[in-house]
Amino acid sequence: QLVNEAAKYRYRSGNEFNVGGLVVRAPYGAVGHGAHYHSQSPEAYFCHTPGLKVVIPATPIEAKGLLLASIREKNPVIFFEPKWLYRSSSELVPTADFEIPLGKARIYREGKDVTIVGWGAQLHVLDKACQMAKERLGIECELINLRTLSPWDKETVVNSVKKTGRLIVSHEAPKTCGLGAEISASIQEECFTFLESPILRVCGYDTPFPLIFEKFYKPDELKNFEAIKRSKQFDFSTDL
Repeated sequence: QLVNEAAKYRYRSGNEFNVGGLVVRAPYGAVGHGAHYHSQSPEAYFCHTPGLKVVIPATPIEAKGLLLASIREKNPVIFFEPKWLYRSSSELVPTADFEIPLGKARIYREGKDVTIVGWGAQLHVLDKACQMAKERLGIECELINLRTLSPWDKETVVNSVKKTGRLIVSHEAPKTCGLGAEISASIQEECFTFLESPILRVCGYDTPFPLIFEKFYKPDELKNFEAIKRSKQFDFSTDL
C-alpha cells in the first residue's frame, strides 16, 4: 500500500489529490539485543520509491521538529526512529510549535579535512570518531547529519566535499545497495576533480544482523576512526 498506492497518489491524480499527513512511524536500528529481526535498518528500500519521503532524526529536538514537518507534508513520509536513542538521548525540547524543514541537512560539526555523512543513532557514533581523530591525529572532520534521506541534501554534502576533498559515509544498514552507495556515486559525479582520496563507506556487513556478534557487526567509532585516518593519509602517488 505504501509503495504502490500512497507513493503514487499525487502523481496519478495529476496533483489533484494527495495523502498529506500520512506519516508512518517505525523503530529501526540496533538496540543491543534485537538480533536479526529487530535490529534491521531498511531505509534504503523506501528511499528507492519515488513519492515517499524518508526521515530519520538524531536528537529529541529533531524528532519533534521533523515529525511536525512530516505531518504537514503533502507526500507520505516514512519516519524512522532509532531505537537506541529512545532511552539514551535527552535534551530540553521546546514546548512551542516548530518545524525542521524536510530535505535539509545539518552540519553537526564543522571541519576542513574530511567530510563524514551519517544519520540517526549513527551520528553519535561518528561524533565520537571525529573527536578521536581530532585528539589523536589533529584531523578536523566535518560531520553532516542528513536528517532527511529522501530527498537527501546533495548541495550541503557537495559543498563540504569541495572544501575537504574527502568523503566517508557510514550507516548500520548493509553496505551493498545501502544509501551510502547512492551518496558516494552522486558525489563522485559532482566532485570528481576535487577528491583527494577514494570515497569510503563504513557500514554493516551483508549478513543478517547477528545477536551475539552485534558489537563486531556495527560500524562503531573505531572502524570509522580507522577510515578517517586512511582517508586523510591516502596518497595518489603511492597508494594506487
